[in-house]
Amino acid sequence: MDNAALRAEAMRIFKIGVAAADPAGAVHRALMTEPVTGRPVVIALGKAAGAMMEEALRHVDAKAALVVTNAENAREMSGVAIMIGEHPVPGDGSVAAGAALLELIGDLTEGEQVLALISGGGSALAIAPVDGISAADKRVVNSVLLRSGLDINQMNLVRQCLSHLKGGGLLAATKANVRALILSDVIGDDLRVVASGPTACRVGNHADARAVLQGVGAWSAMPVSVKVFLEKDRDEPIVRPAKNQIVGSNRVSLDAMASASDWAVIVDDALVGDVSEAANKVIAAMQAVKGDCTLLFGGETTVKLKGDGLGGRNQELALRVAQGAQDLTGDWVFLSGGTDGRDGPTDAAGGLVDAGTVARVLDSGRSVKQILAHNDSFHGLQAAGDLLTIGGTGTNVADVQIFVRRS
Repeated sequence: MDNAALRAEAMRIFKIGVAAADPAGAVHRALMTEPVTGRPVVIALGKAAGAMMEEALRHVDAKAALVVTNAENAREMSGVAIMIGEHPVPGDGSVAAGAALLELIGDLTEGEQVLALISGGGSALAIAPVDGISAADKRVVNSVLLRSGLDINQMNLVRQCLSHLKGGGLLAATKANVRALILSDVIGDDLRVVASGPTACRVGNHADARAVLQGVGAWSAMPVSVKVFLEKDRDEPIVRPAKNQIVGSNRVSLDAMASASDWAVIVDDALVGDVSEAANKVIAAMQAVKGDCTLLFGGETTVKLKGDGLGGRNQELALRVAQGAQDLTGDWVFLSGGTDGRDGPTDAAGGLVDAGTVARVLDSGRSVKQILAHNDSFHGLQAAGDLLTIGGTGTNVADVQIFVRRS
């Protein structure tokens, strides 16, 4: 099988994983299994909000409906209010969206219903900062967190402590009964972490948040208002229960990908942590298997930014694998991509590399080592012709990786 065919095979499997995370299908299955009675207020928050709302409205007679999503995935819907937030760093739209969400459900009474459709990206798309912390402060916090190397659980711990919406804030804002259908973009499907857990309890308290920030040297970069607020110890708020249901996840996509190829084996469904360590794990798995194979991974790695380049965790993982697997025998390709079609602050979903990637980078006049030192994987993969660009998918169940080798 030639290189073009290997790349096509990796792309075929990747697209099957994305399709398995289809938001409409997930909502359809959930509401067919357990229909909604009455006239709920329907809110949808996240990158998949539009598709989830469209499907929900085929099953329910909504009293009111509000979608909060990013500009790329926004769509007009009759009778539905649409608000655009910013991602990955919240902006003015995110502030307005957070206020609108809380206002919509705030006047509901006991016995009324909220159907919440939650997907990845919601943490930045709608924000409601606690008193004393401005939206500008929250933007600084998010920028620092994204550069810190913290995992998604740790970042959401901090975000929840600074929000009226996250960490069960949506529940605290209404007296209505809340049912949430959740498309999980986090490994392990921790309900406290998806979109920072608006219908779940918090990850931890202020002392936990301080310890996490101090542990990675990010405390000094926090705005003064944030430090002052987090230095005051507070107990975690008591959150009344919601009916939370996971309707799609990374593992569901991996299972679909595995079923799509007779060769496929899921090696690791929790590829997390530092991107360089994750690359070493992937390379070790690639080297351990001889002959024809398709190896699958799923997870969400972290990158501690040291340079001023452009890229994302999937692009850097792909480039690190290309660098570390140069001596691997046979024809092979490796794909690492975000199921939402976006990786970091770029228009690429990740990278699709092969045994010739490093040489093509060198031909462009740069070295992979230099590129990685500056966290500039986007331009490195661009020079090699190895960017994975598919556009926004309207869903998000974290990242998947595919290694394909054929004789």
